[in-house]
Amino acid sequence: MHRGFTKPLIHGLDAIVTLLARSGINPDFIRFGIVGLSGFCWDTATVYALRYVAGLYIAGACGFLVAGAANWAVNRLWTFRHLEHIAAHHQLLRFLLANFIGFIFNRGTFFTLISISPLCHSQPVLAIIAGSVAGMFFNYFLSKKFVFN
Repeated sequence: MHRGFTKPLIHGLDAIVTLLARSGINPDFIRFGIVGLSGFCWDTATVYALRYVAGLYIAGACGFLVAGAANWAVNRLWTFRHLEHIAAHHQLLRFLLANFIGFIFNRGTFFTLISISPLCHSQPVLAIIAGSVAGMFFNYFLSKKFVFN
């Protein structure tokens, strides 16, 4: 990404984090949530790109992996930038393994909703939203304790 664009974006996001942290919410959790929103976009784009080619179940699994890899990278570079990091490939593997519990809640919710709800089956973004919320707290806790520590 072009450095001239990235620096103002990071400063703007950090200002939002500082403002929200005044409410007592942990700044790392706020950053993790912001990163999660970008992951939601990656996830949704992947599901919609693959849904007719691979079916919603495969598209949903692929979407989770794409979003997970993107989220790990941004969390490493921004959310937990103040911490020492292990080798990137080891940390990515830890991130994906640690977030497997979040995956169960996230994709479990997604798969359940697209199976039982005609609305979620026709508009999978609704199931992606529900799954993302269901897995977020597990993913944050496990990421903070076992991946970015």
